[in-house]
Amino acid sequence: MRQSQLFTKTRREAPKDEVAVNARLLTRGGFIFKNSAGIYTFLPLGLRVLEKIEKIIVQELNALGAQKILMQAMVDKKYMEPTARWDLDVGFFALDDKPRRQGVGAPTKASEEANFVLGWTHEEVLTAIAAEYISSYKDLPFAAYQIQTKFRNEPRAKSGLLRGKEFMMKDLYSFHADNRDLQRYYGEVKEAYLRIFKRCGLDAIYTTAAGGMFTTGNTHEFQVLSDVGEDMILMCLKCNYAENREISELKDADKCPKCGGNVAEKHSIEVGNIFPLGTKYSAALGLEYVDELGVKQPVVMGSYGIGISRLIGAIAEISNDANGIIWPDSVSPFKVHLIVLDDRKEEAEKLYNELTDQGIEVLYDDRSDKTAGEKFADADLIGCPWRVVVSNKTLDKNSVEIKKRNEKVAKLVPLDKVVASMI
Repeated sequence: MRQSQLFTKTRREAPKDEVAVNARLLTRGGFIFKNSAGIYTFLPLGLRVLEKIEKIIVQELNALGAQKILMQAMVDKKYMEPTARWDLDVGFFALDDKPRRQGVGAPTKASEEANFVLGWTHEEVLTAIAAEYISSYKDLPFAAYQIQTKFRNEPRAKSGLLRGKEFMMKDLYSFHADNRDLQRYYGEVKEAYLRIFKRCGLDAIYTTAAGGMFTTGNTHEFQVLSDVGEDMILMCLKCNYAENREISELKDADKCPKCGGNVAEKHSIEVGNIFPLGTKYSAALGLEYVDELGVKQPVVMGSYGIGISRLIGAIAEISNDANGIIWPDSVSPFKVHLIVLDDRKEEAEKLYNELTDQGIEVLYDDRSDKTAGEKFADADLIGCPWRVVVSNKTLDKNSVEIKKRNEKVAKLVPLDKVVASMI
């Protein structure tokens, strides 16, 4: 990608209405555009990051045998009423499918007058779909997931991508013959989630939490430590056992009951969660199977979520310095930010082609109307893992200057060694 052709441009100043670091850096870098409070457009750079994370998630979930689907965004009232979740003040807004003088589907509050809500979760929908295909124990276990926009009536949309009204989410649902099999799969998803977050450059802490509006028992969250995090967890400094402060029994404990280590209270950002749903939804919506003895049994379910756009916000919030974002290699929009100075475009073009021919993603700053200082500042702000500079100074030594984004010292690398150093 030639930076001169990039749709967006960087900003010197952060928007005055943004307080969160992730929102300020992502906006300045040209990754996102704020449409309204809690609602953002993903611009070309931001979409590349989003797609990198999606690819990691798809790889890990497909390895578990889960199958990808895509459900509708508009959820019919008939799905939500059996579980008593239609009137919860969570959906962004409800839609009436009856024509009106002022138009069709005007916004209204979820009520008797509305028949649809913009989906904030899909347990009920997939349970109803599964009822068409699951009838025998031979059909179990089964797991399906989607990556889709979700909507929430979020009154405190003030933390950039960390707390939105509209956001991208991966939701996975599993179906089992009994709780034992659910717990087996639950553990497999836990490990897959930890791998996903690690591959995204985050150290996530597996945390016991409340069930909330999804289930009655305890659930689990994946929390990333951050001073700006709105969640509070109590965790053991020795074994990393953790509980959300809202339900924690460690509040008055000096030592962890698991290992005897010291307990500390920490701010954190929730980046994922998993729920052992049991038979709450299958019983309400009539999802049953016939067991080996010919007896009908309710299907046991699990639900597992990752807020993908929130994950981008968490990475930007945690991995940055005074100059901009520091993207992990795995999710960076480009691996290399190539900068040409002193009008040495012929040599830069050759290197650009060599890198791209080897499958290395390059953002090539070929702009002729920017100073060296402006190009370096943009490279730091955008935060690609490697910065490569082609200039008179470097070419005099038949080399280019290479610097890792998270390091202060640059080094000269011979032209014929550049591609090998990036692979």
